[in-house]
Amino acid sequence: MASTVDAIYEDLIKRVKEVSVLGSCAGVLGWDEQTYMPKGGAAHRAEQHALLAGLIHERIVDPAIEALLNRVEDTEFVAEAHSVAAVNVREIRREYDRMVKLPRSLVEELARVTTLAQQAWREAREKSDFEHFRPHLEKVLELKRQEAAALNTGGTAYDTLLDEYEMGETTENLTRVFSVLRDELVELVGAIQDSGRHSDVSILQREYPVADQEAFGKAAAEQIGFNFGAGRLDETVHPFCSGLGPGDTRITTRYDPHFFSQAFFGILHEAGHGLYAQGLNTEHYGTPMGDAVSLGIHESQSRMWENFVGRGQAFWDHFFPKAQKAFPDALRDVSQDDFYRAMNHVELSFIRVEADEATYNLHILLRFEMEQALIDGDLPAADVPGVWNETFEKYFGLQVPDDAQGCLQDIHWSFGGIGYFPTYTLGNLYAAQFFEQAREDLGDLDAQFARGEFSPLRDWLTEKIYRQGMRYPPGKLAEMITGRPLSHVPLVDHLKARFGPLYGIHA
Repeated sequence: MASTVDAIYEDLIKRVKEVSVLGSCAGVLGWDEQTYMPKGGAAHRAEQHALLAGLIHERIVDPAIEALLNRVEDTEFVAEAHSVAAVNVREIRREYDRMVKLPRSLVEELARVTTLAQQAWREAREKSDFEHFRPHLEKVLELKRQEAAALNTGGTAYDTLLDEYEMGETTENLTRVFSVLRDELVELVGAIQDSGRHSDVSILQREYPVADQEAFGKAAAEQIGFNFGAGRLDETVHPFCSGLGPGDTRITTRYDPHFFSQAFFGILHEAGHGLYAQGLNTEHYGTPMGDAVSLGIHESQSRMWENFVGRGQAFWDHFFPKAQKAFPDALRDVSQDDFYRAMNHVELSFIRVEADEATYNLHILLRFEMEQALIDGDLPAADVPGVWNETFEKYFGLQVPDDAQGCLQDIHWSFGGIGYFPTYTLGNLYAAQFFEQAREDLGDLDAQFARGEFSPLRDWLTEKIYRQGMRYPPGKLAEMITGRPLSHVPLVDHLKARFGPLYGIHA
């Protein structure tokens, strides 16, 4: 009997791995689309994506998959709930039950429409013209409503879409958590604004040649552990990371020769995602045990390396002398303290990906509110610019100058990522709690970073998170690592510890 079940399981895994290889082919097309594809290729790329999406869907919902699941489930082979086999079977079943509800025609149309929508978004952003993007957004929203109706997890349409990125998460819970966090952030940002202290941010706006930025960013990414022998760095409009499979993880950034932070912290952010992708167990590639557990946990890694490590004083104890050599004209007369203060300057601003740690999550809360209204039909796409600008002024006290700096700054809605944005704030919350625990487990991390030693933290994350695959749900994983449920307190404590001394704010 055992050998029979073994064979059934191996057949199941073989089929699932083939689906993953097909998915990685689509991933290469997606990476190329965002980096090197000429504009004229969008329509043909849409058909390529639609065909691949249909083929992948067909394989996932193959009745043979369910037949194999039925034969291996509820056997001794998967009796240990957190064994490799049990986790794989559980998550393959979850994905099968989800995807079998979706008609292939809808899957294909979503792939086709979102490919064209992303191209339209790039053009609209370049022209700062929302109307160019609006009809594409309307099509995406209608298809995502159809998807939510088909999947119907029992909650709201937004809950159903959120579940794709953060399994088991709900709008109700996020609203509660984010509300408490928002109150803390508003109080902190208000205290910073009232402090009267200002940093010389012009330091970061001097001449930073793009070639030197690329070289310096790659060197930093490599030192924290990103393997360029199994990865690469390219330029794009909106930075992202593609983990295409073992030995092939690609990160991107965007450069501004007169703004150091944009590209450098973009590289650290995407390298954090890349470390997760490169740290997954290659033995289990193509199965749930070789995959990241959720976007919130994935974002915890990008935000940890970008902010908790990369914006810390200890990191620059090691890297600032290197930065002065890399950018002698820009930094020759700059002290490390002034550079550190400029890099951690807090100011209400328009662009999410360039926002400081204290104000970043306020950008997410705005999007969280708006996309719920969009998917529910309470906010027509045509009204997005007006509602965005009005809400932004209410939250930030700033008048949005144009669509490019407002509702067109993010790519997410164009690729159908409704429910994606909350994972950024979840990532910040997870990152703070993980980093706090890492300090307890690993000792003086600051001393290690100052010496250029990042492997102890990376190895700790690899053991605790990356190699665990989808063994535990995200909340359970965090609780097992830290001994307590996810809380906003570690993040608030981190922000106060970082910005209190800089702005003379006392707890």
